[in-house]
Amino acid sequence: MKHIPLHIETPLIESIPILRRTGRSVFLKMECIQPAASFKIRGIGRLCQHFVNQGTTHLISSSGGNAGYAVAYAGRNLGVAVTVIVPKTTPELVRDKIASEGATVHVHGSVWDESHAYALELCNTVAGAYIPPFDHPTIWEGHATLIDELAHQCPKPGAMVLSVGGGGLFCGVVEGLKKHHWHDVPVIAVETEGAASFARSIEAGELVTLDSIDSIATTLGAKRVAAKALELADCHPVTPVTVTDEDALRACRLFADDHRLLVEPACGAALSTIYTMHSLLQSQHTLVVIVCGGIGITVEKLHEWEHAFGH
Repeated sequence: MKHIPLHIETPLIESIPILRRTGRSVFLKMECIQPAASFKIRGIGRLCQHFVNQGTTHLISSSGGNAGYAVAYAGRNLGVAVTVIVPKTTPELVRDKIASEGATVHVHGSVWDESHAYALELCNTVAGAYIPPFDHPTIWEGHATLIDELAHQCPKPGAMVLSVGGGGLFCGVVEGLKKHHWHDVPVIAVETEGAASFARSIEAGELVTLDSIDSIATTLGAKRVAAKALELADCHPVTPVTVTDEDALRACRLFADDHRLLVEPACGAALSTIYTMHSLLQSQHTLVVIVCGGIGITVEKLHEWEHAFGH
């Protein structure tokens, strides 16, 4: 079985600018510098490689952006065809970036869930393997490698802070924490108010499907999280947090000023709890934030959003 490295080990850095702003020591797991621009390549790359090693020559994906880009990147490096279905909410900038990796991009549906259904239908007519953006055990195993790296980069964290979209990163992180006997490390799971399907599900004690997604953090836009995410939330200490789009956007700006890197509002959601030093984090000593990254951001786009919010 051939193996082509698709993701890199990312650095863990202590943020001196955040220390100066908040007075707290915060460590950043820099997934934003992955070759496919986000953590997604860890798990998605693993699943793509699995299918290609089985003889698949065509990978089909549905995505709000980052997962599709990860599939396109993996497909190019593995030498197979890729088709990515994106919803109408996926900006042209993101569609172009996916296409730049050699993938065929189709727009279908108002939200990711509709793109997902169409991609599954397409798999019935096109010989190929379906790569979901978050809901697959092999994807979670790939994301868990992030914790494998942390285990030799730092002592046991006081808390992990991450953004939640469909729940794939959350599932991988929790599985990784269990593997390294860090099962008592709490996870602060952050969503924007218009895309908080995980928080709503935890509150209800069952999976909740949102009526719609209303957030600039479109890559958090799964109307329903993976069932595994809710299952793990029952057996691992997790606290859901929701923040406003404006909070997430402000964190993107501060992070760019502090670390000279652009990240999406989906990533800014988790960072915003650090910049405001959310009350849930004040009792924790060693905080590790997953800077998940994202391709849907430019300086121009950041200015556009800031103008919309009156900044």
